[in-house]
Amino acid sequence: MVDLCATYDYNIHRNKKAGENMNVVQVKNLNKSYPSFNLRDVSFRIEEGRIVGFAGRNGAGKTTVIKSMLNLIHPDSGEIVFFGKNLKENETEIKKLIGYSAGTVNWYPRKKLKDIISVVRKCYDNWDEKAYSKYLDFFGLDENKTAQEMSEGMKVKCNLLTALSHNAKLLILDEPTSGLDPFSRDELTALFKELKNDGVSVFFSTHIISDVEKCADDIIYISQGKIVASLPKAEFVSRFSEEGESIEETILRMERSNENARNINKRV
Repeated sequence: MVDLCATYDYNIHRNKKAGENMNVVQVKNLNKSYPSFNLRDVSFRIEEGRIVGFAGRNGAGKTTVIKSMLNLIHPDSGEIVFFGKNLKENETEIKKLIGYSAGTVNWYPRKKLKDIISVVRKCYDNWDEKAYSKYLDFFGLDENKTAQEMSEGMKVKCNLLTALSHNAKLLILDEPTSGLDPFSRDELTALFKELKNDGVSVFFSTHIISDVEKCADDIIYISQGKIVASLPKAEFVSRFSEEGESIEETILRMERSNENARNINKRV
């Protein structure tokens, strides 16, 4: 039986060369209390040029962590550092380097993409027209289409387009594949790999574990508000998976084990 109270963080155990700055994000001892839910000492790192899958069931705390990381909600305690700078003291500067998407955005349904972009580009002093043209072509988007004419997958790509057009170095995506059909999900996970090749780090949350299996370099697994594991995918499999198990099957087994332990504690 896996002890879910014993968090394993590969980053703590690896050797790092002196003077080497590998982390784009460090979350340290993050806590947030609600009447019926608590984040408990959440800590992890995201390394430069990595695709990180933030896995956990619905209600595990993924969105609470992400909103805390972006100062959209205020944690009770903890520290969040981006690119070596504290978020609280450098929020405006940091957010120019981050692209954030919470699924799809309900833009004005009858406005064309080019009209929406004409407004969005004014919000960024580091907007890059060459990057915009590059990713517009890369995503296969039509500027003359309205939001209501786009599929859910196209809307997600529009969010990524705006993020990458201001030279975001890190994408933080909350459940980006949720609600997409399998073909669109496969396209999006393939896209993450292309962005990685362009030097963009990708951090995405999901309860669809097969998406993590497809494209993630690292896995951060959260259960009941606590980080269970934060380590490279191969290390996760080596440490937690039984022979022949997929990562999805491993996490399902771990969740059932945790649920059983919780039920036993309730009866004691």
